[in-house]
Amino acid sequence: MKVLLAHTPQMRRDYYGERSLSALRAIANVRLHDGDEALDAAALVEAAADVDIIVTDRMTQGPGEIFSQLPKLRAFVRCAVDIRNIDVAAASAAGVLVTQASAGFIQSVAELALGFMVDLSRGVSRATADYHAGRAPEVMMGRQLAGSTVGIIGYGSIGRYLAGIAKLLGMNVLVADPFATSDDPAIAHLPLDELLARADYVVCLAIANAQTENLIGQAALARMQKHAFFINLSRGNLVDEAALAAALRAGGIAGAALDVGRASDQMPTPELARLRNVIATPHVGGLTPQAIEHQSSETVRQVAKIVAGEVPVGAVNAEHWTRRPRL
Repeated sequence: MKVLLAHTPQMRRDYYGERSLSALRAIANVRLHDGDEALDAAALVEAAADVDIIVTDRMTQGPGEIFSQLPKLRAFVRCAVDIRNIDVAAASAAGVLVTQASAGFIQSVAELALGFMVDLSRGVSRATADYHAGRAPEVMMGRQLAGSTVGIIGYGSIGRYLAGIAKLLGMNVLVADPFATSDDPAIAHLPLDELLARADYVVCLAIANAQTENLIGQAALARMQKHAFFINLSRGNLVDEAALAAALRAGGIAGAALDVGRASDQMPTPELARLRNVIATPHVGGLTPQAIEHQSSETVRQVAKIVAGEVPVGAVNAEHWTRRPRL
């Protein structure tokens, strides 16, 4: 079978890797996208005109119109967890299988959250920037994590892993998630409003959907303590950025750390990232070799199953897969 790997060369280097590419080539005839920009709908249709399977990164959308224009396409494989920019209903109507990868970045993202908490508390980035600019940094009192309280919004795989680390560090752990429970007596499961009012660090790890759009807005930020820090490692959609900027400028909260935002590819918005009390990274929470290889190797296993006419782990619409190979 023919496979289009839709990643740009840069995304292929950062988010797929040579080992997974070699494994993919061992089971299919692989075509690479060599342009520097993600394929739009028209370009994707042209590039995939005679392929059986498209493997995409998070930047390559799967709009509804492509599936009827690709009669040979059997599957649309996403090398990421987020499939919000794939029209699964349209794929299902056309009989095309859609898959997603599992979260292989649990440890990677949780470790970045920990690093953010230390950096915010001790002014690491701020002092470093001053030194690099030839300025004498201000000596400020820090906060130790032990004895502090972390509030985790979203108690999924990353939230649970982060909670375990925080407990080992001697932190008090609060969790807000209406769809999850904890049987750990050391973890307090609270309504969001109460968590916001009690936490020294608020770490946003909730799922991005219509219900969580702008979850952290003016009212939520007003409930936080003035010395508290906000950390977003989920998606920019969960935050009202104007409200966050206002709170940061007015001293409503002490600072923020952002790995995501509403800029391109879910990166932090430059206007927020340049604020003095903000530290920001360009959506690299899951960018470690272990995390990336987890997802890329998973797509290889999915493609192997699809080639064999079998439903792979990670399929989201298997009941509508009418273009399944019949061997």
